[in-house]
Amino acid sequence: MNKIKCGILALVVATLAACGRQAEEKPVEYSKAQAKTGVPEYRFAVHPLYNPQKLLEAYQPLVDLINIRMQGLAHFELEASKDYQAYEEKFRARGPEFLLPNPWQTLQAMKWGYRVIGTAGDAADFKGIFIVRKDGHIAQAADLKGKIVSYPAPTALAAAIMPQYFLHTHGVNVNKDIENVYVGSQESSIMNVYLRKSAAGATWPPPWRSFQKSHPQEAEQLKVIWETEPLINNSVMVRDDVPPAVADSVQQTLLNLPQTAQGLGILAGIETAHFIAADDASYKVVRDYVDRFEKEVRHVESK
Repeated sequence: MNKIKCGILALVVATLAACGRQAEEKPVEYSKAQAKTGVPEYRFAVHPLYNPQKLLEAYQPLVDLINIRMQGLAHFELEASKDYQAYEEKFRARGPEFLLPNPWQTLQAMKWGYRVIGTAGDAADFKGIFIVRKDGHIAQAADLKGKIVSYPAPTALAAAIMPQYFLHTHGVNVNKDIENVYVGSQESSIMNVYLRKSAAGATWPPPWRSFQKSHPQEAEQLKVIWETEPLINNSVMVRDDVPPAVADSVQQTLLNLPQTAQGLGILAGIETAHFIAADDASYKVVRDYVDRFEKEVRHVESK
């Protein structure tokens, strides 16, 4: 079996596993294990932008740099999660000290004692996009009626909530006209389209750019057909019992990344233009958006 077929087979297995996951399954945690260092240890948990292994590869250089900047006063471990549910359970249990959640998760984490210290990337890059096959005969939103649309998770803001609001405003009843399938990850949402399991898949620009680099032959058969209006990007949050000096050091490390070649390389690896300072009030626009979405379309979580 050649490398291309092996790669496709691996993606098929991952997609089918995500689609067949049982609700009662206990979430599996992933972390970059480190030896005990004798100094305070903190976990930096990034929401499921990619599969766990790819996320660890992308974000470990950032955590390594944070550890260098801490000069032995604290030690950070990177933590990934297999899906959105597992990630959200972690911050509801006040597990990780630092988070990089999506904007909806940011609002939820505030309820559990986390505060915003930064925003990742440009707001213009935080938008939903629809991926379809080039031979799929989808031209307008109405063409999706009676068909399946895939998303990573119902709580994915850019990759589910915003795309569903887009369809709502373009004449599609999201709750009746289409079948919504939540497949566990951004990559699975795209792969469901490639495998013809869904007529369209929702995601957002960074995972799509990554997919094009990692799987160019599969991506060549796909295209972006629509995109939503942008909103504020993912946040960086800290738990309320972390010493201010530690939080400030992490924030400054993130803000200063564009000033060095190493920092620019880290930003390129995580598909992020830069980090900027922000606070809880910066995400009021998200609360207003979600409130409107829940009134017009559906509840983000089951009530």
